[in-house]
Amino acid sequence: PAPPLCVVTWSARGSRGKAVPGSRGQDRSGLSPHSLLREGEPIIVDDDDSKVWSLYDAGPKSIRCPLIFLPPVSGTADVFFQQILALTGWGYRVIALQYPVYWDHLEFCDGFRKLLDHLQLDKVHLFGASLGGFLAQKFAEYTYKSPRVQSLILCNAFSDTSIFNQTWTANSFWLMPAFMLKKIVLGNFASGPVDPEMADGIDFMVDRLESLGQSELASRLTLNCQNSYVEPHKIRDIPVTIMDVFDQSALSTEAKEEMYKLYPNARRAHLKTGGNFPYLCRSAEVNLYIQIHLLQFHGTRYAAIDPSMVSAEELEVQKVNLHISSEPEEQ
Repeated sequence: PAPPLCVVTWSARGSRGKAVPGSRGQDRSGLSPHSLLREGEPIIVDDDDSKVWSLYDAGPKSIRCPLIFLPPVSGTADVFFQQILALTGWGYRVIALQYPVYWDHLEFCDGFRKLLDHLQLDKVHLFGASLGGFLAQKFAEYTYKSPRVQSLILCNAFSDTSIFNQTWTANSFWLMPAFMLKKIVLGNFASGPVDPEMADGIDFMVDRLESLGQSELASRLTLNCQNSYVEPHKIRDIPVTIMDVFDQSALSTEAKEEMYKLYPNARRAHLKTGGNFPYLCRSAEVNLYIQIHLLQFHGTRYAAIDPSMVSAEELEVQKVNLHISSEPEEQ
């Protein structure tokens, strides 16, 4: 039988209008990562001491090419707790980030490069959701002469900020009060009938949105809408997986098609449902697609997994695949 649907409505403050069947305990969203994850020390890599990165770094520190998660406008580092818990259990090293206040893409890329230097990470795999996906592409583009990105997983991501038709307001977000910025973000959240897992995911993201200050929200919306696009010729050699959903999300069909055109050789990971936040409400499928993407690096120096967690048989198969793919094609 089909799961029961929950009707979700929003007010300007972001509180939900109707209760969700099956809400668990005191936590509105039913998702509680804080008892399971311990946040690392805040990190400052810029001259400006107010620019503080916070992160979760989990899994074996011997791995030098981990998977790094970049959140959407409304998200914090812990929105990826389902991926952190599952992937570290399988032997992967994963890092989930929350970025400081940056007002342009170049400033973000420079700060992120300094963070990787601080963490002593030469190359990394990036999983970016929505704005996080756009920033992941911009960082790969920014470092293309001295590559720092080994691969990309782009979840509900876009390649051109003009799709939001907000480029003309991008320079005024810093003036707006927090409640107005939150209303703008909530306008992209799903409303109407959704299943309980998606309702829990939306609730959790609303709670995360409430935790963000005015400058954090204003800067993220500025990055999201500032006139910019990805230059594909600079990152065409990077392995890419495009992950998107077939149901309602903030991303238009045109934006998805543009991503497919931009990365014609990318692997496609389609989820039948999942809305804006599939990593929360369809975590098992998302985690499987992440594993499939990272499998191509097993047995290499860019593996994100502890070698002892990979079976000898799987390594042998991967070596054969690598050998076949590296052979020149017959004329």
